[in-house]
Amino acid sequence: QVQLVESGGGLVQAGDSLRLSCAVSGRTFNVRFLSWFRQAPGKERQFVAGIRWSGGNIYYADSVKGRVTCSRDRAKNTVYLLMSTLRPEDTATYYCAASVGAILSQREVPDAYNYWGQGTQVTVSS
Repeated sequence: QVQLVESGGGLVQAGDSLRLSCAVSGRTFNVRFLSWFRQAPGKERQFVAGIRWSGGNIYYADSVKGRVTCSRDRAKNTVYLLMSTLRPEDTATYYCAASVGAILSQREVPDAYNYWGQGTQVTVSS
């Protein structure tokens, strides 16, 4: 089993920055790919960014490219999502998801992931 715990969400103003954290525990050696998704009320869960757990390329959704940076601290088994120049449309619950398989071609598909965190709410006021 792999456990994911997100933190760092909150209420911010448009233009602000926020850093989310995803602490990974359990059988972390099984993890191959880890991503951030977000889901706004009434909308489908949307891929934001993803990273190979072993290191290497980082992938971003076009909608956030240039405003979001995903990084990983191997020593802390934690993945971060730094979001800048936040907009009201960034308001959503942000989830961390982990896959034990090689899902690079399906990284934007929620069903490709085996483990999910409970989510952290990000609200951006205008």
